[in-house]
Amino acid sequence: MITLTDREKEVLKYVVDNFILSASPVGSRSVSKKTDLNLSSATIRNVMSDLEEMELLDTPHTSAGRIPTDKGYRYYVNSLMGKENISEKEEFLFKGFFSDKNLNILESQDIFIETSKLLGRISHLLSVVSQPKISKGVFEKLEFVTLSSNKILVVLNIKSGIIKTVIMEITSEIPKSKLEKLSSYINEKLSGLTLESIRDTFSERIGDYRDKEPELIKSFMVSFDKLYAEEESGSNIYIGGTGDLILQPEFENPKNFKDIIKLAEDKNLVIHIFDNETEAENKVQISIGNENRDKKLKNYSVITTSYSLGDVKGNIGVIGPKRMNYARMVSLLEYTSKLINEFSS
Repeated sequence: MITLTDREKEVLKYVVDNFILSASPVGSRSVSKKTDLNLSSATIRNVMSDLEEMELLDTPHTSAGRIPTDKGYRYYVNSLMGKENISEKEEFLFKGFFSDKNLNILESQDIFIETSKLLGRISHLLSVVSQPKISKGVFEKLEFVTLSSNKILVVLNIKSGIIKTVIMEITSEIPKSKLEKLSSYINEKLSGLTLESIRDTFSERIGDYRDKEPELIKSFMVSFDKLYAEEESGSNIYIGGTGDLILQPEFENPKNFKDIIKLAEDKNLVIHIFDNETEAENKVQISIGNENRDKKLKNYSVITTSYSLGDVKGNIGVIGPKRMNYARMVSLLEYTSKLINEFSS
């Protein structure tokens, strides 16, 4: 970590804060007039030059002012950034949204879709919300519901209260008594195990039943795998805020706007922004510019955190220009996570 003097810290903080607000390079005269340093413009220029040598500030080609670098933002986030609570209006919107929804958060994906839209509208950034990772959930019970002669609805109950459904394709109609017998057998054998463990040891755990009903068990295993395919493909990830990005000066340029929309459509990339999640409960993580592993994100910052639904976790995050209000975004994500946790309890 670079060591800065108090003077250098104040100048860097002022530059970052004001560049976030204005999207315009910050000049020494502005720093001299609007801080309590009581230093001349010439002295401020020297301090800025020192910060530039430390690669914390940079000078755009067409400007005499300075802008933060990735390293400058990182120092700011780690050492200078204060706390900024969300506004009363934003709090009102979120509380109203969660209290008015006639939805069961554990049964419907709509809550995640709508949360991503609301988060995008308030942040004016690209917002990402993922449903909980069911593979980590603990299996409670399942039941079969016959839909037609060749389709059965598998209703899966996970201990934390989440309910997932998947269609099981069959070649011929199966008597209700046979389905009830299978569900009782599976519930007895697998209850209390994680879905991940069930997937890895399924054949061994139901070996005797598989020999009796090979086709039925095979159909069930195929339908069970569909749940994992959904999680791995990114179809349980929802993106909002694409229409609100235009309010950011960086995206007034059609090319820049097109680039981030293409990024939003890249589900594989979006999935990977949550790869760095830690075991710490609801810990907020910030990746700035070149800190992001994927080159497509080098011009952006990514802020993510998690939320908990019983034993399973989902993720929320925002993607936007490096010139984002980090303090506000951290508070916004923490608040969103808190409300989801409370709403599902």
